[in-house]
Amino acid sequence: MASGNSLSKTAVWILMGLLILGLGGFGITNLSGTVRTVGSVGDTEITVEDYARALRDELAATEAEDGGRMSFTQAQADGLPDRVLAQLIAVAALEDETDRIGISVGDANLREEILNIRAFQGPGGEFNRDAYRFALEQAGLNEAQFEEDVRTETARTLLQGAVLAGVRAPDAYADTVLNYLGERRDISWVVLDRGDLSTGLPDPTEDDLRTYHQSHLPDFTTPETKSITYALLTPEMILDTVEVSEESLRDAYEAREAEFNQPERRLVERLVFPDEAAAEEARAALEAGETTFEDLVEARGLTLSDIDIGDVSRSELGDAGEAVFSTEPGEIAGPAPSPVGPALYRVNGVLTAQQTPFEEAEPMLRDELAQDRARRVIDDRIETIDDLLAGGATLEDLARDTDMELGQIDWHEGVSDGIGAYEDFRAAARTLSEGDYPEIETLEDGGIFAMRLDGVNEPRIQPVEEVRDRLTAAWRDDAVTRALRAEVEPQVDELASGTDFAELGYSDVETAQDITRQGFDAATPPQFIDAVFGMTEGDARLLDGEGRVFLIRLDKVSPPDTSSDDLATLRRLLANQAANSLSQDLFQALTTDIRMRAGVTIDQSALNAVHANFQ
Repeated sequence: MASGNSLSKTAVWILMGLLILGLGGFGITNLSGTVRTVGSVGDTEITVEDYARALRDELAATEAEDGGRMSFTQAQADGLPDRVLAQLIAVAALEDETDRIGISVGDANLREEILNIRAFQGPGGEFNRDAYRFALEQAGLNEAQFEEDVRTETARTLLQGAVLAGVRAPDAYADTVLNYLGERRDISWVVLDRGDLSTGLPDPTEDDLRTYHQSHLPDFTTPETKSITYALLTPEMILDTVEVSEESLRDAYEAREAEFNQPERRLVERLVFPDEAAAEEARAALEAGETTFEDLVEARGLTLSDIDIGDVSRSELGDAGEAVFSTEPGEIAGPAPSPVGPALYRVNGVLTAQQTPFEEAEPMLRDELAQDRARRVIDDRIETIDDLLAGGATLEDLARDTDMELGQIDWHEGVSDGIGAYEDFRAAARTLSEGDYPEIETLEDGGIFAMRLDGVNEPRIQPVEEVRDRLTAAWRDDAVTRALRAEVEPQVDELASGTDFAELGYSDVETAQDITRQGFDAATPPQFIDAVFGMTEGDARLLDGEGRVFLIRLDKVSPPDTSSDDLATLRRLLANQAANSLSQDLFQALTTDIRMRAGVTIDQSALNAVHANFQ
């Protein structure tokens, strides 16, 4: 027998799904022929109406998420109908299994929950049979059908809950992942560069350079580039032609007066008590020095972050505003009222009032309004410029006859300056092909562009003469690294044997404590953290940099900090994630087993008939 609470949620879900969404907006009557089902699992049928409704709802949800209309052809290409059918098959499998094992909901519980559904109640809160009947008629259902749907959904939920409830990941899983992520290490290291070499380096010979060039060809090979001609128009390019009136500026200032003229605010923590007496007792204990504010917070089972209400104005605090705003930073106000009971307020800081007169705000407002109007001017021109392109105008024509400017770029993924700084341009450039028709596309700042692919430049090995300076610098870095490694290599074993850095003559030793795998130091090579966590306690090793070497010793390995709030949160997240994953696997295994035992039948002609209504 289902509990009252679970049945209520089910009834409301069905009510929303069947009564509100209903069958509106889709020609279900076109499917009222002899075909009633699109398939079945065992003895449980998937009706044409259910499939059409689910398909329509999923299509509408996808359009709402993407912010644009989706054709049914595109939906089919994206596999949307297949996903909807798979969901309905899973639901039908559960329904078939509940029928097989006899799970049902009693009449008394069903009646009580339907009587309590607000949509079926009159103004006084009593059950209104006319409202009940009318709502069901609007959805094309009768009372027997609706009540059967409630029973079926609830039974299915009971079966699903029986499989998924109480699923818990083994502690060993969270412990293993947490130990990996939270393990801490203390390290010491020195950085050696060319100045630490005992001997100098000779200048590279021509043979040295050519040998290095041949062995590092990828470093001296240009990427494949697209030669693109484009016409560009951005708001910045026409700002000088946009006029902003004094009236518009003052209207904008008034609309944002709260932003420019902010009252004094306080950084406040609020500790709420059950009643006035408890709050007064806590205040007395504070004044007597018998406790601290932090102790009071901890005694309530809270943390300081739980009671932090951020920066607030006097008016936002209501009746407590006067007391809080007459209290100095670091002091405690109250007991004073709050929406949830009497409270003590600790003031942690004062944010002074900010008054920005119109004259000071005007330059910023003028720039923002000009930018906005420039964007609207450009938006108004899109259709005209598109018509020019459709009429055979070239990009060069656009540059001559409009405000658009002509440009050229050899584009590849590494280009991030000029027009290449726009993600919208980069996305379009990735898919640009020869012969593509130039059309107006928009940029994230409100600008527009059109482009043409003039050709594709294949990767090219740059000759020594072209990259001589860069080649020489790379050879020197490599030579320095190899020379340093040769000189310092013997010291690795000495460090690992217990010799101190100072005994080896190093004074500028860097250290780090309690670093984790999420640690990062911009002054070290990208592989630094991986190298450290590949060592065992007491180990030493060399790590190459660019013209540098790092001599590293792992001093200490510590387990995760069990007192860390961050790690405790991470542990909960890991456990929940693993439990959810296990639940999904169990649910998938259940529905697969049911389908294999009961058998699945699909009527492709019925599916096609439904799809025809969406074309």
